[in-house]
Amino acid sequence: MSEAPERKPNLFKRWFKPFFWLREGMPLKGKIIIAILLLAIIIGGGMVAFRFYDFTQHNPKFCVSCHLMKPAFTAWEQSEHKGINCHDCHRLSIPEQNRLLINFVLYRPESVPTRHGKIIVPWKYCMKCHWEKDERYPDAPMVNKSRYHAIHVFMEQVECSKCHGYRVHRFTVEERYCITCHENREVHGIGMEKLACLNCHTDRTVDLKPGRKKCLYCHGDEAVRKELLAAKTIDVKHFKPSREVIDKATKINVPDNAPMQFHCYECHRPHTKVKPDWGDCLAKCHTTVPSVGKHEMHIKTVGMKCVDCHKPHKWTVTEEQAKKDCIKCHEYREPKTFIKY
Repeated sequence: MSEAPERKPNLFKRWFKPFFWLREGMPLKGKIIIAILLLAIIIGGGMVAFRFYDFTQHNPKFCVSCHLMKPAFTAWEQSEHKGINCHDCHRLSIPEQNRLLINFVLYRPESVPTRHGKIIVPWKYCMKCHWEKDERYPDAPMVNKSRYHAIHVFMEQVECSKCHGYRVHRFTVEERYCITCHENREVHGIGMEKLACLNCHTDRTVDLKPGRKKCLYCHGDEAVRKELLAAKTIDVKHFKPSREVIDKATKINVPDNAPMQFHCYECHRPHTKVKPDWGDCLAKCHTTVPSVGKHEMHIKTVGMKCVDCHKPHKWTVTEEQAKKDCIKCHEYREPKTFIKY
């Protein structure tokens, strides 16, 4: 008689043999109690795991549990983003998070490594709140109508954090931060040397250069200031000139019908020379004026300057002015006949 083939051991029964007593001789009541205990352990473990995950992902206090983050956490608590969860901006994948954890455990760094130009928060995350209007943060200022951001972010491809993140968790740009990129653009002129860039440059114009009314914010009357403030553009929200600066600024009157309707910066160049050189009037624009009427005699023979007769920002010589100024040298003549005789 042939021998029966050797049967392989049932590994499943061997491993789980201790649990087979649940089928053999265990009262139903005991089985129910054990099932409830197992269920409680599973649910409890799941809740603990969820709470731990929620704490690490959604509670900024987890970040400060690492001593390296204390300076950044303190700055965050005092910033405009103090109500925003860390991971709304700092989005790392699970492998990246584990890599950070392993590096921290193994190497125990004492300071945060230098970024070396790496962008920590890409601009697309900033735009989630500042362009698309996230319902969780309804008060976030929008930049979708800002020419500053249209030019710098979308046209020049400048990352938001380059300007708004060069200091950890201090998001407002410093008054003169622009000159870190726009080199040699310091302001030269009495009273203007320390002005913030936004005191002049405005997103009301396509090229961000100061429009006439922006100059009149300091050099004009209260009506102009109220008009600009009502527009609520970025340049009047931040770094507004102080009352002291406004009061010291020379007040000018620019009539709506003034013959020269160009921008102030075409004559006044704050980055080189604020006060214009009146010789430029003839050299750059009015090259034919000396041959018209009595201009040549007044300019070359008498040695007068353009502004002796043409008052800045009004330019037209009025009858009232002629009766006051022209009669100092000769009898009164109507200004309209000047170019004829």
